[in-house]
Amino acid sequence: MPNIVQDQDVTVVELGAEYRGLDDPSGLIAKLLEAASAAEPAKMVLDLTATKYFDSQFVEVMIRTWKRLGERNGEMVLCGLSPFCADVIRILKLDTIWPTYETRAEAVAALAAE
Repeated sequence: MPNIVQDQDVTVVELGAEYRGLDDPSGLIAKLLEAASAAEPAKMVLDLTATKYFDSQFVEVMIRTWKRLGERNGEMVLCGLSPFCADVIRILKLDTIWPTYETRAEAVAALAAE
């Protein structure tokens, strides 16, 4: 289950170790979309520091979350990508729409400054 916190007026979603598919018994999809709808201001960091693996279906969840924020003129950034996850984001060219940062502090600072 994700941990959702506020840090300098930025919503930070701390995700766990692995995300495979959209079989979602924990309600992750609903929680991410709800967080994107409720974020005030509409700025979100997905903290993937603990995440070692995600598949293409989870990428769809991230896209849906990003679009929900976009409906509110918001932004989403990623931080703490493992080498595998960074490769997935880079190969799919999602790094062109989602800025990535090494640390949560850098990601929050970037969004808080805007």
